[in-house]
Amino acid sequence: MELQQDNLTAQDFEVVGGRDEETDILGQKTVSFWSEVFNTFIRNKLAVFGLVVLIIVVLMAIFVPIVSRYSFSEQTGFYNTPPNRDFWFGTDNLGRDVFVRSWVGARISLLIGLSAAAIDLVIGVLWGSISGMVGGRVDNVMMRIADILTAIPYLLVVIMLLVVMQQGLLPMIVALSITGWVRMARIVRGEVLTIKNQEYVLAARTLGASNWHLIRRHLIPNAMGSIIVTMTLTIPGAIFTESFLSYIGLGVTPPMASWGTMASEGNEAIITAPWRLIFPAILISITIFAFNAVGDGLRDALDPKLRK
Repeated sequence: MELQQDNLTAQDFEVVGGRDEETDILGQKTVSFWSEVFNTFIRNKLAVFGLVVLIIVVLMAIFVPIVSRYSFSEQTGFYNTPPNRDFWFGTDNLGRDVFVRSWVGARISLLIGLSAAAIDLVIGVLWGSISGMVGGRVDNVMMRIADILTAIPYLLVVIMLLVVMQQGLLPMIVALSITGWVRMARIVRGEVLTIKNQEYVLAARTLGASNWHLIRRHLIPNAMGSIIVTMTLTIPGAIFTESFLSYIGLGVTPPMASWGTMASEGNEAIITAPWRLIFPAILISITIFAFNAVGDGLRDALDPKLRK
């Protein structure tokens, strides 16, 4: 039988087994990984609130000491004055504006926390990636060194170093970074051990890629989620440790202010001038809470198993 093709039109053809809505879905543009992470993060109201709080704290720490009519060390002549319209956080026993000192203290605490976390990031990522990538005896030696550092109490090491070195910003950052990188190194090593056996890494190795190329182009980028979360949660720990050490007298030297030194000075006047302790304590608590909220939000957004 011969087919009659002369009278065929476009209406004679029909797609079987397809639906318009499914075709539209398949035709939509694919969302990138980081776009999906961003969309998941902004749906977490607590994480967004924490991010907003951090932005406000950073902006206040930058601009308040610049625009204020008082400096952090200026003695105004008003001693232990309660909060009022001229001195929003009151004054201390030397007549210094607690409001300005609080935001100068925010500068110091954030600088120390961010610097210590950045050093932990660099050392920990390099140490963990090399250990996990090379493996064998090198991995055993590097991890045993990390175990020895972990066995020594963190605060004890920091206090001993600060007692030996002179007090100041740089000694504080160095002391906090001596053993703080171990946690980052362990997490990166675990990620590298998992990723290095993936097919694309094995293919790159087959094509002649060196270990450093694999670490730089494949392993670290694919472990970036865990790295970012760990760093985000390291910063509040460093801020709290700095505040504690400043509270016991091992922090920055006067008249420089940090939240820990202000809390230590305010503790002596908790009955007569409680605002000197209350405001630094509130700022420490809010900042640490905000960093933890952002870290939890990033963890949920970067982990495919926790996305909704």
